[in-house]
Amino acid sequence: MLHLQNFSIDRCKRLVKTVALALLLFSLSLSFSEVSHAKRSSSMPAGNAITDGRALLRLALPIDNQTVRELQISLEDIGNHIRSKRWGPISSDVSKASRILNLRESDLLASIPEAQKPEAEALVVRVKEGVAQLEKAVEAKDREKVIDLKATILGSVGEIQELMVTEFPFEVPAKYANLPQLKGRATVAVETQKGKMTLVVDGYSAPVTAGNFVDLVDRGFYDGLPFIRSEESYVLQTGDPEGKEVGFIDPATGKYRNIPLEVLVRDEKEPVYGITLEDAGRYRDEPVLPFSAFGTVAMAREEADPDSGSSQFFFFLFEPELTPAGLNLLDGRYAVFGYVTEGKEVLEQLKQGDKIVSAKVIKGKENLVQPQV
Repeated sequence: MLHLQNFSIDRCKRLVKTVALALLLFSLSLSFSEVSHAKRSSSMPAGNAITDGRALLRLALPIDNQTVRELQISLEDIGNHIRSKRWGPISSDVSKASRILNLRESDLLASIPEAQKPEAEALVVRVKEGVAQLEKAVEAKDREKVIDLKATILGSVGEIQELMVTEFPFEVPAKYANLPQLKGRATVAVETQKGKMTLVVDGYSAPVTAGNFVDLVDRGFYDGLPFIRSEESYVLQTGDPEGKEVGFIDPATGKYRNIPLEVLVRDEKEPVYGITLEDAGRYRDEPVLPFSAFGTVAMAREEADPDSGSSQFFFFLFEPELTPAGLNLLDGRYAVFGYVTEGKEVLEQLKQGDKIVSAKVIKGKENLVQPQV
C-alpha cells in the first residue's frame, strides 16, 4: 500500500503505465466472458491456438513458401496431442512431415537463394534424420524423447525459414526515420537476480519498437533497473530509469524519445501505427505477434496515448483462464515485439524489487539501423 506522505508527482508518473495496464487487464478479464463466444467463431479454434513463443516467431517470418509452412505445422501439431498421449494423431503428423521431406524437397528449397542452398540442403538432411528418429520415438511411445526431438527439428526448420528471408519486407514511414529500427531479428540475454532469460526480438513485425529496445539494451540502459509487479498481476514491468524522467532522454538530441504504437496485422504488408486496432474499428483483425504465450514482451504506454511508449516494457504472464490464446483482448492495444524463448522459469520467480543485472544483445546486432543524425 502507498503511504500518502511519501507520495509525489514523480512517483505518480512512474506508476501511470503500470496502473493503467493493470486496470485494463482487470477490466478485460471481467468482460471476456461476454465476448468470448462471439469471437470464437471468427478466430482460430481454441484447441489449435499457439501458446509457444518460438512457434509464434516462426509463423511471423515474412516468407511465402507453402511447403515449409506445411512441414512446420505438421510438427507443431504434435504439441496439441502429446499432453494427452494421442499417439495416432502424432503418428499421422510425423508421417506427413516425412512425406513432405521425401517427396517435395525441391519445393521446400525453391525459396532459398542460390548462395544459401548448400546450408539449406544440409539443414534438410538434419531435419530428415530428426524425423526418422522421431518416428522411432513415436513407435516406442517415448513421450519425453518426442518432445525433445520435436523442439530440435523445429529449430532446424526455423533456420531454413530464416534463409528464405532475403530482404526487409516494407519501408517504415518517413515520420519515424528519427528512431532506431531493427531490420530483422535480435537475441537478447537478460541476467536477473533470479537467473537468466533469453528474448528473441522481432523487427520484421515491429521494427521501430524492437529497434528502440535493442538500441537501449546496447546502451546498457536497462542494467540495474528494478522490476515492478503488483500482487496478483499478470504483468511484470521494467524500464523506468532513476531520477525524475519516466523514459529515455536521447543524449544526442537531449529530447525524450517517444515510440509509436506499432501492430502488424496478419496478411498485411506493413504495421498499423499510432492507433489501437479497437479504435480503428478492426475488432476481428489478428496481430502477427499476439499475447498468447507466457513471456510475451510488449511496450508499456499510457492508456490514453497510443504513442507514449519510451523505455518501459513488460512481460505478459499468460493466464489461459482469463486470456485464452486466440481470444486475447490485449491484442492490438499494445505493441508486442518479442517473446521469452529460454528462462521462463526465471520469469515466474521475479517479483517486485528484483533487478536486471545486465541485458546484452548476443545475436542480430547488425540488424539495428540507427537514424541519420
